[in-house]
Amino acid sequence: MARPGMAIGLLGGSFDPAHEGHAHITREALKRFGLDRVWWLVSPGNPLKARGPAPLDERMDHARDVMRHPRVDLTDIEARLGMRVTAHTLAALCARYPGVRFVWLMGADNLAQIHLWQDWRWIMDDVPVGILARPGQRISARMSPAARIYRPYRIPGSQSRALARADAPAWCFVNVAMIDISSSAIREAGKWTTGRSRRGER
Repeated sequence: MARPGMAIGLLGGSFDPAHEGHAHITREALKRFGLDRVWWLVSPGNPLKARGPAPLDERMDHARDVMRHPRVDLTDIEARLGMRVTAHTLAALCARYPGVRFVWLMGADNLAQIHLWQDWRWIMDDVPVGILARPGQRISARMSPAARIYRPYRIPGSQSRALARADAPAWCFVNVAMIDISSSAIREAGKWTTGRSRRGER
């Protein structure tokens, strides 16, 4: 549910699996960027990754266990819309919810390589972008093609709450304390057992 005038952050990813780090940056985004809500967009799969994630229903169920917050919603809308490209998903959401102010949320690692994404300039031009990173993290992100091209549109971290009401292009890089955990580390440690892995599928 979304009403015109609401500011909604969008955190996309495979969430394979979701973990407390995702929940932590979501809570930080709500505070730091002046958002009314955050939607987790649990994707069918990442086009940049050769190996597909665990089944979507299992990832959704696990994500619901991890992220319990009255202002956070989980959705598989990308799968229902038949989309795998972030720019296409954002365009569809903007068309479906006129008047809603969407903010794309991502980590510093994504800022460093967003220029590899399909139609990435549309994302930067049409939707405000909030970047969350560890203090002092990722010089490569700050010096990335996207950061250089869009430097005139950067909102200082001290004014981060203005991002949700800013007109695109607009982006803001904020430092937040991070939880040292990743989905890949969880998988490599064998702590993410899904129906697929139990069946011996790869």
